[in-house]
This record gives sequence, structure tokens and C-alpha cells, in this order.
Amino acid sequence: MASPVVRPENIHATALLIGERGILVTGASGSGKTTLALALIDHCHRRGLFARLVGDDQLFVEAHAGRLVCRAPATIEGLIEVPGLGPRRLPFEPACVVDLHVRLLPADETARFQEDASDSIAGYAVQRIDLVQRNVTAALPAVMARLPMAPFL
Repeated sequence: MASPVVRPENIHATALLIGERGILVTGASGSGKTTLALALIDHCHRRGLFARLVGDDQLFVEAHAGRLVCRAPATIEGLIEVPGLGPRRLPFEPACVVDLHVRLLPADETARFQEDASDSIAGYAVQRIDLVQRNVTAALPAVMARLPMAPFL
């Protein structure tokens, strides 16, 4: 008997690849998902680290071989919505395995110090960190420390 076909789940999120680590950023519209992704890519490039967009705004996620994989729909591959300007082309990777879920929330919904946490996304547990929305200055070192990547090795 053939296995049932499982369709990928479509979620509102942004994803990027830093080195070999996939980062999934979720939050309400206007919470800074795209801005954080662009800042992380720039931050990494300035330090000689590989960083690329996987997808912005809409992603397909699915469990594959025990890992969570995400990719952008074909219609928006390589596009990122620059605040105030609209969609712009950016080098991209077609997919990534998600290693970290960054959840952007209002300040009153985040703890100053967080215990290890995870979320189930498409049936797969992914490490999670909650960060204050629209606060790139605080988010950059928090994400780099969670990976761990320079300077937090």
C-alpha cells in the first residue's frame, strides 16, 4: 500500500540560511521578520560568513527524514519585501533544514532570560527563541549566540 501524500504546510514566515544553519522567523505582520533577515544576512556577510535568503513572507514547511525543511513558493523565490519599497531580488537558496525558530513578539510577551524551548512545526520539534519584535539591535546577538556562531563560539 502506498503512503499517503502529505502536502507541505504554507506558513507566514521568513527563512534564511546562515552557514549550514536554517533560521525560521515568525511573527505578526509588521513585526520585523524581513528586517531581521536582511540584518542577519548583512551581519554575516560583513564577517565573511555565508548567509542567504530562503524565502520571505510565505514558506512551505514539511517534515522530511526527521528534519523540518522549508522552501519558498516558486512564484516568490528570490524575492524579499523591502519595507516601503516592495519586492526586490536577492540571492537565495531553494531550501533549508530549520535549526532555529525565532519568534518575534511584543515586549510584554517575552522573558528577559529564557529557558530552552521548542515548537512543533509541521509535526517536527524545532529549538525556539522569543525576541522582541522590531528590535534588530537586540536580536542580532541573540540569534548568533543561539546558533552558536561568531563571536559566540
